[in-house]
Order: sequence, then structure tokens, then C-alpha cells
Amino acid sequence: MKRYLDDPVASDLQRKMVLLTGPRQVGKTTLCRQLMERFASAQYLNWDVAADRMILRRQTWGARTRLLAMDEIHKMPDWKNWLKGVVDGRPPEQALLVTGSARMETSRQSGDSLAGRYLPFRLHPISVREWCEQRGGTPAEALARLMERGGFPEPCLAASVEDAERWRRQYFTDLIREDVVEFSRLHEITAMRLFVEVLRERVGTPLSLASIARDLAVSPTTLKRYLDILQALYIVFAIQPWHHNIARAILQTPKVYFFDTGLVRGDAGVRFENAVAAMLLKHAHFRQDAQGKNTGLHYIRTKDGAEVDFALSEENRLAHLIECKLSDNAPHRALTRFASQFAGAEAVQIVYDLRQEEHRAPVHILDAANWLGDLAA
Repeated sequence: MKRYLDDPVASDLQRKMVLLTGPRQVGKTTLCRQLMERFASAQYLNWDVAADRMILRRQTWGARTRLLAMDEIHKMPDWKNWLKGVVDGRPPEQALLVTGSARMETSRQSGDSLAGRYLPFRLHPISVREWCEQRGGTPAEALARLMERGGFPEPCLAASVEDAERWRRQYFTDLIREDVVEFSRLHEITAMRLFVEVLRERVGTPLSLASIARDLAVSPTTLKRYLDILQALYIVFAIQPWHHNIARAILQTPKVYFFDTGLVRGDAGVRFENAVAAMLLKHAHFRQDAQGKNTGLHYIRTKDGAEVDFALSEENRLAHLIECKLSDNAPHRALTRFASQFAGAEAVQIVYDLRQEEHRAPVHILDAANWLGDLAA
């Protein structure tokens, strides 16, 4: 299945090294191998393969290679300085593609040895738009499948729901056992697993780490570190409340969602909200990475408890207010209130099971699948 980043990445490979990150098993290696078919000569080297590791250490890959794809090199000691040398010393006609897990994304944020030498992309799970473009069918059919399977390629494309669930069970086990243990101490794995289980049941609600810390008998500081690890590994993502003062927004309570909607424990409404959150984040990241736009994802909540599920910003101004409903077509009271307060933002109530779209000023009540299918990615 062709992925939505194939063409943008292929285009940028002609200009600079491309650094492609994303969750485990989201399709980075598959995308990499598909891109290799576009070049007359290409070589793929994986640090986890002993023979490839020797080639990488000695830098003895083919001199005439037009695309050099390197996977998992973040596991190499001092990999950033090593990669800087590779970038600076490559032939001008050689394209470089570096793929890696979220661990590379974390490392990329520290230091500046690669500054100005790469273009970053973040690969996300399949969305309504991507499914319709690549597999056909209606947006409603796509959304129903994503709600049932999640958007990771293997379970989404699996022959049966049972196969998808078997994949997810193993995926979750591997995340905790292999990825998380690299960031935390072995004896913390039990507490980390319990924390993830709690998060699976609190999707979409303002997150009180102090309350969870009391339940798990750990400190809020420890849970904050756990949350940072889970975000670094692209297991969950946090959405901060909208505020013109960014520092104040960060200090307020976030809402947490999973990249894999299949990991969510809750009713259909909660799973729907998580699926929408994941697709909105994919939209925002695509706008940032491929289009150079300053797009952000937030939510709105006031001290009196009025809340709108999501808000999209463009260039630090609110562009969309989004409320998710399974079947309720009555305009959400808080959405109507904030639509008047932020007159420049389009207020939409997207409904999963909607009989008729309508406009009840200032709120547009729209079919969720169709609206999600019109996102950027």
C-alpha cells in the first residue's frame, strides 16, 4: 500500500537528507523500500543486522548508490556526529534517507549537530483520507474500519478482526517489554504498565497526574517522566489547552490520546474521539512537515467546565473548533459559546452517525467521515 508521504519524501530527497520517524510498525521500513524502487541504485542498511552494522561502521556501502537508506542507526554510539560526517562527505548525487523509531525523534531534539542538514517527516497511522485514496470505498466505510481496527497498517489490512487483535496484543507486549525498558529501569516496568492501563481508560479527559500518582503509589514527578517516555515512543500524545500565552497552556492539564485507537478502552464515543484526535494530529504534522505551515492541535476548556474537544490553529490563530458526537445533532452548547468568542474560527460539530448535514449558525453540523476525509493527510 502506497503511503501518503511517499511523494513528499521522494521530492525532498533531491534536496537534503530526510529523517523519517514514527511509531513502531507504522510502516517506515515499508515506505523506505517502496522509495528505493524509484532510484536506479539503492542500498538499505539496518543497524540491527550484523552484516549491515559492519558496513555502516566502516562506511563501505556502494560508492555509486543513488539512495542510501539507513535504519535504526540511533542505536549507534554518538550516531549524530557520525551521521553529520556522512552527510557532509556524501557525493552530491547521493540521496540519504534515515528511518527510526521515536527514540531517534527524542535524540534529534537535543543538540544541533544535524542542524540545517535534514528535512523531518513523521509517519502516522492510516486515516480516512489515506484509506479512501489508496483502497477506495466511501469515507464512512473507511471510518468504520479504522474505528474497528485502528490505523496501523498490519491490523488495518488484516484478513479478520481476530488477526488484528492478535497483532495488537503482541504489539502492546513488545512496546512495554522492549521499547519502554530502554528508557526506564527494569524494576519500573510494572508501574509503567499499570500507568498505561490507566491511560487506556482515561482517553480524552483532562489528566490529573497527582490523582493517578496516589492510586499507583508513585510520585507525580515519576508519572510525568513516564508520560514523557510514552510520548517519546509515539505510544500516546498529549494535547494542551489553547491559550495565546503558550507557557500558560503548557502548565494547564493536558488530554492524552493513543496513536493506536485499538488500544483505547471505552465505549464507541471514546474510541471515536481518539480516532479523530489521531487524524487531526496527522493533519497538523503533515501541514508542518510537508507544507511548512504552523499548524497546532489543542482543546479548549474554561474554569467553569465548558469544553470543546479540539481546536486547530494556523499561525497562532484559531482556525477550527471541533466537537465530536456519535449521533447527537443538537449544537453543543460550549461549541456555540466559543464560536461567538472566536469569530474567526470555523465551528464544526462532526457526527459519526448523521442523517442530514445542516448549518445552525454559528455551528456547522457535518458528517464526520466526510469531514475527516477532507483533512490534509
